[in-house]
Amino acid sequence: MDYRAEYEKWCTDPYFDEATCQELKDLAGNEKEIEDRFYRTLEFGTGGLRGEIGAGTNRINIYTVRQATQGLANYIKAKGGQEKGVMLTHDNRLFSPEFARAAALVLNANGIRTYLTESLRPTPELSFGVRELGCIAGVMITASHNPREYNGYKVYWEDGGQITPPHDKGIMDEVEKLTDVRDVRTMDEDDARVEGLFHIVGEELDDRFIAAVKALSIHPEIIPEMAPDFTVAYSPLHGTGNVPVRRVLSELGFTRVFVEPEQKIPDGNFPTVPKPNPENPAAWEYVLRLGEKVDADIILATDPDADRLGVCCKDTKTGKIVEFNGNMSGILVADYILKEKKATGTMPKNPALCSTIVTTDMAKVLAEDYGVALIETLTGFKYIGEQIRFFEEQGTYDFIFGLEESYGCLAGTYARDKDAIGSVMMLCEVAAYYKKKGMTLWDAMVELYERYGYFREGLDFIVCKGKDGAAEIKARMEKFRSEPPKELAGLKVLAIRDYRTGIRKDLVTGEESSTGLPASNVLYFELEDHAWACARPSGTEPKIKFYYGVKEKTMEASEERLEQLRKELVDFS
Repeated sequence: MDYRAEYEKWCTDPYFDEATCQELKDLAGNEKEIEDRFYRTLEFGTGGLRGEIGAGTNRINIYTVRQATQGLANYIKAKGGQEKGVMLTHDNRLFSPEFARAAALVLNANGIRTYLTESLRPTPELSFGVRELGCIAGVMITASHNPREYNGYKVYWEDGGQITPPHDKGIMDEVEKLTDVRDVRTMDEDDARVEGLFHIVGEELDDRFIAAVKALSIHPEIIPEMAPDFTVAYSPLHGTGNVPVRRVLSELGFTRVFVEPEQKIPDGNFPTVPKPNPENPAAWEYVLRLGEKVDADIILATDPDADRLGVCCKDTKTGKIVEFNGNMSGILVADYILKEKKATGTMPKNPALCSTIVTTDMAKVLAEDYGVALIETLTGFKYIGEQIRFFEEQGTYDFIFGLEESYGCLAGTYARDKDAIGSVMMLCEVAAYYKKKGMTLWDAMVELYERYGYFREGLDFIVCKGKDGAAEIKARMEKFRSEPPKELAGLKVLAIRDYRTGIRKDLVTGEESSTGLPASNVLYFELEDHAWACARPSGTEPKIKFYYGVKEKTMEASEERLEQLRKELVDFS
């Protein structure tokens, strides 16, 4: 792409609105910024679009959103799915409502009915709603947990899960055929309403979603019993979680739920937390202060589109607040569900847990202990959602629970993506269950560590922005492939799984076998003593990510080994 020519076109073509042209004209003289905005078209990846908000082909804006939607519309029509329609919703981010409405009108102009929510809704409600409304696809406008300057466009298929093969590749191909943002159809909203193409979805769907979440409860009788002495502190981090979280907890009988007032109202500027991610320690400042004030039993935070959940609680022995990572909170819920389904005789015939390859290995020993299958997938919860569909189509397993390290989990099959609303409900029930036994969530976690071993995991990354950054990420991955480490943190590398080639090589025997998973640019190193390490480029951000895990006999030993592994893994790249 001739970035200069494209820049001039956007500055002068009357197709583009005045504000867009002026934003670009103001960049005159900043050649590096102009190149970054126009050296490529924002890539439509396996989940959709994600990028910085702004004018240009390499930014997310109303024009690139329309272009992506035209590609989606072409694919839907090729599959004969236009009569089923598409559900759309959005989170609180800047321009999210405008992008969602623009996408709906492109679909309408292509003869496809749309069901747009009346206002912002969480991602899991979209996953639920696609199936509930019988749609062929769904579109969620969100950049999830990314910083405020980002927005995104996630596509779901009729099973309620994010697009996976062959639909992801099919949609990507259709989007790539559109070489110009002007190659789209759109129409006036009033005309779309008159033609019966544009519909608004409201409270009725909310009611059905909340009812499905409440049905997850295993011991609802515990909640009113413990509610007078059970306190929750919660922050939606300016996102979509506030209304549905408070509603589901209230309807189940939790009475002492305190919402952080300065982060309660949806705001795409994120004035108190520039990085609205529960994985980010800085995101916890306000709600931790609230938790201390109300002496909370559990402290919670959800990301803007409410599919990720962070959890903290007090260690009553030390008085310190303990932050749970996604592996810890997921394992606590998994253990509770398995234990109580077994105790109440409600375990299905062929139960299965699902996790990703970078999720804690404690899931393996937990599944073995309870006699349930563990199915591992590639990184990304959409692959867990895909397994639910496989189970149903093939009649193989009954899905019990899915968890991933990035603060996401799902109990039940009402949705096909991770759900922080359902996870809040489950963790509050788990915490109330243990409080009745005189234990905190941290006590319960330590009990699991003592039973199965101190499994600890970590995540680090290197940011590599722009054109040069993409080349750097590629070079780092190639170094891992051409000169793989033989030892990390004093532990020998026993095997290497290269998911790009689909080959696992045993370094002890020299034997090669299949990884058994689809192709993906991921390298996984199996180490001695149940330790492991993994490297992969992020699918949504300009980063190379490093995942790693260990198992030791004490917390201190696991933390020491984990830090050593982190340092050597990052330094090696």
